[in-house]
Amino acid sequence: MRIAFCGTPEFALPSLQLLIDRGYKLCVFTQPDRPKGRGKAMQSPPVCELAKKHGIPVFQFEKIRRSEGVQALREFAPDLMVTAAFGQILSAENLSIPKLGCINVHGSLLPKYRGASPVQSAVIDGASITGVTTMLTDIGLDTGDMLLSRKVTVGENETAGELYIRLADVGAELLGETIDALLSGTLERTPQDDSKATKCGLITKESAKIDFSRTSSSIHNLVRGMNPVPIAWALFGDDVIKIHATRLCPEFNCEGFDSTQPGDVLLANSRKGLFVKTGDGAIEITKLQAFGSKQMEAKAFLNGRKLDGGSFR
Repeated sequence: MRIAFCGTPEFALPSLQLLIDRGYKLCVFTQPDRPKGRGKAMQSPPVCELAKKHGIPVFQFEKIRRSEGVQALREFAPDLMVTAAFGQILSAENLSIPKLGCINVHGSLLPKYRGASPVQSAVIDGASITGVTTMLTDIGLDTGDMLLSRKVTVGENETAGELYIRLADVGAELLGETIDALLSGTLERTPQDDSKATKCGLITKESAKIDFSRTSSSIHNLVRGMNPVPIAWALFGDDVIKIHATRLCPEFNCEGFDSTQPGDVLLANSRKGLFVKTGDGAIEITKLQAFGSKQMEAKAFLNGRKLDGGSFR
């Protein structure tokens, strides 16, 4: 079987590897190389690197919807198209080419979290259950009929990055099961209930800013959801402080402290830790990073730094 695979980041790698291991005739479409890191050196997407390692033809169109993308797809003449975190919207013309349609591997239990950031959004919302859905792609944004799905439990302290890796592996397993059912003629389609749909957009640096007037749990979830990128942050004075990890501390007694404002530092001690006032109590910051410095445990960070009496905002 000939399969056109469209994917870009690490989430798509297990799915692509499964197709490679099964010996399908493959052609890969992914995003163009982008500048990355402080040096802004051009870097290929992870899917591109894996495909080239296995000698698979790769196309990196800015938009597969344009004529050159459609032409390349037609020339490959796929039986099936598979997408996983591609980052581009397919046109009706793209979707008309594969004989068996297009299967998308999506990192949520649809119709929840349609869009670009399903894994991060589930963590930020404090979801205890999420999962992966395979669906038949249509011209809408994650609106096609659902095929198979699998639930995954989210840990209370699990980061989006950790969950992302687990869901990517589940997605590959589910993709294999979906293709098997498709080829055996047993695959069933279930229309999505649009009334239950939620959408999630791109995560930005501004959306990663912490508002300490919110509850401790919502702050903790934001920090988890923004790890490993773009990393939650707050201002301390005029300095941007990245906050990599926090701990819920319902046992911390805020009584006896002068602070009444969210963001105020309640305790900053290299032995006891760093505790900050929130909208409903306190939260412990356990890992943070000052500008131009490396990520540090908060207790180590506080050696030689005085934060007492200060405030995050």
